[in-house]
Amino acid sequence: MVMEMGQPNPLNTSDSLDSLAATVHLNLDAQTLVEQTIQRGQGKLSDHGALCIETGKFTGRSPKDRFIVEDDYTRSVVDWGDINIPVTTAVFDNLFQKMEQYLKDKEVWVRQCFAGADSGYRLNVTVINTLPWANLFCHHLFLRPTAAELTNFSPEWTIVQIPEFLADPEVDGTRQSNFSIINFTKKMILIGGTGYTGEMKKGIFSVLNCILPNEHQVLPMHCSANEGDNGDSALFFGLSGTGKTTLSADVKRQLIGDDEHGWTDNSIFNFEGGCYAKCIDLTEEKEPEIFAAIRETTLLENIQFFPDTNTVNYADTTTTENTRAAYPINFIENAKEVSISNVPKNIFFLTCDAFGVLPPISKLTKAQAMYHFISGYTAKVAGTEVGVTEPQTTFSACFGKVFLPLHPTRYAELLGDKLDKHTDVNVWLINTGWTAGAFGTGNRISLKYTRAMVQAAIEGELNDVSYTAHPIFGVLMPDSCANVPTELLDPKKTWADQEAYDKQAKALASLFIKNFENYADKANAEIRSASPIV
Repeated sequence: MVMEMGQPNPLNTSDSLDSLAATVHLNLDAQTLVEQTIQRGQGKLSDHGALCIETGKFTGRSPKDRFIVEDDYTRSVVDWGDINIPVTTAVFDNLFQKMEQYLKDKEVWVRQCFAGADSGYRLNVTVINTLPWANLFCHHLFLRPTAAELTNFSPEWTIVQIPEFLADPEVDGTRQSNFSIINFTKKMILIGGTGYTGEMKKGIFSVLNCILPNEHQVLPMHCSANEGDNGDSALFFGLSGTGKTTLSADVKRQLIGDDEHGWTDNSIFNFEGGCYAKCIDLTEEKEPEIFAAIRETTLLENIQFFPDTNTVNYADTTTTENTRAAYPINFIENAKEVSISNVPKNIFFLTCDAFGVLPPISKLTKAQAMYHFISGYTAKVAGTEVGVTEPQTTFSACFGKVFLPLHPTRYAELLGDKLDKHTDVNVWLINTGWTAGAFGTGNRISLKYTRAMVQAAIEGELNDVSYTAHPIFGVLMPDSCANVPTELLDPKKTWADQEAYDKQAKALASLFIKNFENYADKANAEIRSASPIV
């Protein structure tokens, strides 16, 4: 199968899979994949029955080695730059032919699966792996077709993942030996030189982040979602360490999904069929749902065992802090069987503000919602990384900048369109970080109070209370909230030195304004109007 310039994906036929490699394992069940991994000496079982493997040199994504083919489809659509790095069709074709030749005498695992719980926007995806545990990851994270659906499966997108295949940068046009390349015209993703499974998941997420807004006016979102007994859904956006997983895990509400969703005209839907949870410092007490999901056939990546045991030491970061567990969503006890729900009633933007400036909860106008969506703010605290000695701001547009093929304002404006159509949707900014001072002086806002504020918002208890506008950020702070001390609701009042608060608030506002300069030229007047006032 030699790919000619301009041809569609040659692997999108059933016959092509038969000649793909010396041995082709098609759609194996999870237990068989676990057994094959053990037989090949590529993993071992934990005392809970989870399959524990190592992804090799790469234990996380490599954003600087993610490329998009620049062609007639992408040239005027993609927001090119240091996130979306262009390569030519010739670079892609050359690598594909080399990978195709590499597979001829190999053993491969092929999975036919879906991305998108809503059949109206679903992608049919074929994944080709050279390791059984990588195929197990795809079994868990993508949606699993029924036997009838597999009979009529019509391939559309293809992922070829070969960790052992290394590019020659000087010849192949890559930055280094590992790479991930998305080709929207040929509907293929090539991944080589890295065993980190998250590259496959995020590759398809990036594809949906381009296709859904462009072709369907569907808003793709990097967020978790849950649903109450009345069918009311809630979305939780937030960067690492803000509490997205913790706050969306609610025994009283069904889990729709923990990471990637789409918002149509009348519903939200999960892109995935599973969860890819961080395991660092995992305990049964802190995260009982995730802890219980780590069982037979769950895939554990890059963890360590306690000496001379097969008991996982989740606090051990010898290999990486990015230890992960991959499992089907139905391993979570209160997960909804079909991962589709109604248009959200409440949207939560979570931030861990280590400067102690932002209110613990505030209500956003439509303009503020778009502005804070583009900002995607949180702050790293001292000690979390080498060299971080005081709080440092982190901004990631739409809470997932590295996955956005389009300009961030496109997603923000689409969010605004959704809020215009559904005027009863509330958008909240939740600070899970510090109060009564910055990190080192103040104290972390109690999770008990944060949960109470989220619950009050979801149950409508904040609909009829009075609000006060923050003097700098303009967000609306509730004057009261059940089960939360009133003095906590206005951050300035928690500081002993209120002049110091004003100074810190203006400093943070200035950082927001500076960050927004990256997007201001393409942002509409409404978004720009929500900028904080210094």
